[in-house]
Amino acid sequence: MDQTGYEMFSFYYDALTGNVDYAARADYFDRLMQTHLRSPGRVLLDLACGTGTMAEEMAKRGYDVIGVDYSCGMLSRAMDKKMENGLPIQYVQQDMRELSLCGTVDLTLCTLDSLNHLPDFAAVQQVFARVAAATESGGLFLFDMNTLYKHRVLLGNQVYVYETDDVYCVWENALREDGCTVDLTLELFQRCEDGRYRRQEEFLTERAYAPEKVQAVLEAVGFCVLGIYHADTTEPLRTDSQRMVVVARKEG
Repeated sequence: MDQTGYEMFSFYYDALTGNVDYAARADYFDRLMQTHLRSPGRVLLDLACGTGTMAEEMAKRGYDVIGVDYSCGMLSRAMDKKMENGLPIQYVQQDMRELSLCGTVDLTLCTLDSLNHLPDFAAVQQVFARVAAATESGGLFLFDMNTLYKHRVLLGNQVYVYETDDVYCVWENALREDGCTVDLTLELFQRCEDGRYRRQEEFLTERAYAPEKVQAVLEAVGFCVLGIYHADTTEPLRTDSQRMVVVARKEG
């Protein structure tokens, strides 16, 4: 499989997402799953699992977890965690647009704006169809996405700086004329053992979509949308929501 633009980024991913409370988010998704799941099993697919932190949290909560990601670097770090913690997680390297599992799952979880990184809305539609085909009747698809508000107001044409003990990151964004696409340039400076810094550059792109558009495609492939929520709540989406959480169930 070809290398992706996330291979180098995988070295810094955990450091740059250190502010994410994975345990709290896992509890939130677990509550939604227990409320809405109608299939009898507990097989959970963590789609675009990255370095496996969320997969580990869900495994601790009793789910049989399969983690899928396209990046070799991300999965390598996920496997390191698996070996260290001894959790029975199965990791698979796949492009989520071509998702193909040996059997079906009861739940699919896709977090941290992974779907925003797909190249266009046709790719989003393709992923939704693949997930629907892999989901048991009564099973759930839960995911989050950055909103148009976040792209236009908070990300677009802004510069952010992140600093940890191991990495210094300058994050520069550029909003395209379409009003939904943001190009991200990351200047990463990693501290070396001799005290000097190694500079690397990464280019990423995110696209945001209207919730109505997302819902229509989910329903077209066989999901019933149970809720589109503000951030990690069960409150309705607001005009200033930075993240939307979607809960959909596969109908028989």
